[in-house]
Amino acid sequence: MYIPNAFREADQAALHQLIRDHSFATLIAHSDGALFASHLPLILDSARGDCGTLRGHMARANPQWRGFEHGAEALAIFQGPHAYISPSWYETHPSVPTWNYVAVHAYGIPRLIEDRAELRGLLRDSVRLYESGFEQPWEFDLPESFAEKMINMIVGFEIPIGRLEGKFKLNQNRSAADRRSVIRVLERSPDPVARAIAEMMAARTPPAGE
Repeated sequence: MYIPNAFREADQAALHQLIRDHSFATLIAHSDGALFASHLPLILDSARGDCGTLRGHMARANPQWRGFEHGAEALAIFQGPHAYISPSWYETHPSVPTWNYVAVHAYGIPRLIEDRAELRGLLRDSVRLYESGFEQPWEFDLPESFAEKMINMIVGFEIPIGRLEGKFKLNQNRSAADRRSVIRVLERSPDPVARAIAEMMAARTPPAGE
């Protein structure tokens, strides 16, 4: 990923947090000699490996997993909030439009999860994570025969992360006054994604007078 120095985010804790907050990833790998992409949730185990380990599953009918058996590197892309930035919002003129966004790229060699108990553990961890915010979380209480049928239709995998790249493009190349001006506009946006960008910008912009 092209990352100018002003936008490079190297803090692994910040990168891991973005992965957790935006865990629905685009997973890219080679399949039959061509690039292939799947869109699926990946959960992060930050305690395993220097950069953490991603875990997930896909439909057995999805051909992408067959390429995992060859030991080739895969790329998981996690896209955070993003917003169009009008030059009219800056204090400095002339200026041009741009797009603010945050993204994390995680690279690693996938490993298929062959052990049945490990696969069930992955599914239970996934359900526990995504149900945790509900008032009455679903408890994975499936009849055994139905659970076995569903498990036979998926393939589990994990990706020990070999390297992480983070790009947090939040107007760091502009003056603090320009950034504060953009923040004020985005904070009033009806779009919650634009307001999320404003919040991230505000965390990295000194208040007026500092």
